[in-house]
Amino acid sequence: MVESPVKNPKTTTKPKVERPKLHKVILINDDYTPRDFVCMVLKAEFGMGEDRAYKVMITAHQRGVCVVAVYQRDVAATKAKRASEYGQKYGYPLMFTTEPEE
Repeated sequence: MVESPVKNPKTTTKPKVERPKLHKVILINDDYTPRDFVCMVLKAEFGMGEDRAYKVMITAHQRGVCVVAVYQRDVAATKAKRASEYGQKYGYPLMFTTEPEE
């Protein structure tokens, strides 16, 4: 028996891996939480500097909401929950929420 000089190439399939969907963490303005407290939470939970935290806080104050950061869903949910709970711990209605990024 004679072997064929042409060999069948092996085919491999790569699974298509999608990047995880990202979620926005959103600061919702309220009329009761002091500005300094909001800035402190933004610096502590989101690692912002003084200037960036102030700009985010002012944007939320002027527009009603402001996107704080964008993370994977679980990270965004955890950070929003911890930041909101920190406000509640001190008796403020500070509210962070998340929503999928388009």
